[in-house]
Amino acid sequence: MKSTGIIRKADELGRIVIPVELRNKFGIAEKDPIEIFVEGSLIILKKHEPNCVFCGKSKELSEYKDKLICRKCLEGLSNINIGSKN
Repeated sequence: MKSTGIIRKADELGRIVIPVELRNKFGIAEKDPIEIFVEGSLIILKKHEPNCVFCGKSKELSEYKDKLICRKCLEGLSNINIGSKN
């Protein structure tokens, strides 16, 4: 992991400010959702990107009943024979 050399203090509510240089670098705009992960003793922040509910892919997504499905998984689902007997 590469250090940026930037240090921020948490305020009385536990908030920290992500420096504008990092927000610009990662395309984070005001009110963008940020995911928080914990890995061992690390806290990891990541810009939230919607993903396919089946494979996790974040490109070529379609929505069905409030769920996101990528084109490849959608094609796979369309090949399922429902109610057929083998």
